[in-house]
Amino acid sequence: MRLANEKSSQYIIDEIYRRDSRRVFATLIRLLGSFDLAEEALHEAFRAAVEQWPQSGVPENPVAWLVSTGRFKAIDQIRRDARFESVNASDESERHFENIADESVAWHERAEIVDDRLRLIFTCCHPALAVDAQIALTLREVCGLTTEQIARAYLTTAPTIAQRIVRAKAKIRDAKIPYEVPEGDALRERLQSVLRVVYLVYNEGYLVTSGSIAQENNLVSESIYVCRLLIELSQLQEIKGLLALMLLQESRRDTRFDANGELCLLDAQDRSRWDRKMIEEGIALVRAALVSREFGAYTVQAAIAAVHAEASRYEDTDWPQIVALYDVLMRIEPSPVVALNRAVGVAMRDGFDVGLALVDELLKDTALQNYHLAHAVRADFCRRLGRVAEARASYDSALALARQDAERRFLSRRLAELGK
Repeated sequence: MRLANEKSSQYIIDEIYRRDSRRVFATLIRLLGSFDLAEEALHEAFRAAVEQWPQSGVPENPVAWLVSTGRFKAIDQIRRDARFESVNASDESERHFENIADESVAWHERAEIVDDRLRLIFTCCHPALAVDAQIALTLREVCGLTTEQIARAYLTTAPTIAQRIVRAKAKIRDAKIPYEVPEGDALRERLQSVLRVVYLVYNEGYLVTSGSIAQENNLVSESIYVCRLLIELSQLQEIKGLLALMLLQESRRDTRFDANGELCLLDAQDRSRWDRKMIEEGIALVRAALVSREFGAYTVQAAIAAVHAEASRYEDTDWPQIVALYDVLMRIEPSPVVALNRAVGVAMRDGFDVGLALVDELLKDTALQNYHLAHAVRADFCRRLGRVAEARASYDSALALARQDAERRFLSRRLAELGK
């Protein structure tokens, strides 16, 4: 029985760590005033849970238990460290301990509190930090992504990302950057960085960039939750656009993979299984943002997703409207990836030979030469045009660059079909 309890408790602890560890971490940062101290306290709290919960049972409020336990562990550490310091340093440590104790009581007693992860995001996105450091720090500390995952998003190396994170933490500490949600103009100024981070996190969860796990729903739900909090903070219409984009993409989640975990492209998905409630909310948000005339790139991407959502069949998709929206997006936020997506729309509207010419031109750009989807798009156009040898070569290039297992299996199946 005891072994069964231990296994049950360990499963619960693992689930709580996966779901709530970053929330505990964010609150510990507010209480302790230090990234490093909070990180250590977080691990000590979960270590205590592993030791105590199998015997005592899981507490009624595990998040509060973990925060309190982490705080007490940190207090003990501060007091131990003080014994090896001068008298003045010891007094300072004791005052820090008193502040921690006072803050912890406030955390338990206050009924209304701004989500601590939101505070942490705005701290990580402070304008005193370089933009790339803001994003890397938020992905690591708020969302718990590994440096390797962040490096893939940046197309750089893990040591480079680790250095950015270390320097950003030092800047926050040395500049005494406040742990708070800004107000007024400062809030609007920093929202763009926050939105960029939220969408990066969403994308990492929507389709994990490597490995065998195709989707990480926790990152997706966290991104949507944070975006809803941001809407409560600000009337910036682009927040609605980003929320709409995530909801419209998420509405298709259950159809993106079949029962065997194999990737299903948009034209093969069962649209009757799309989440209509999410689609309706997303479309309403898109319309509100567009009417305001204060929208940006996220809103335009959401409008493209809405056109797909409104088509009852893939064949009914309004491709001319999609191309027109990509034209708008290219004016607002031009990029090789946007141009590639536009080429797909043009191919569906005007023919695959026209689309292939656009893709071949885009592949002259070194930015797309290492992007597996660019080669996959070219391969698909060649396949549809009966240019088998070219299709096979492009599928080989895409397969060599793809890291996500479901995508690699899909590309391998396409290659096998060409062989037949």
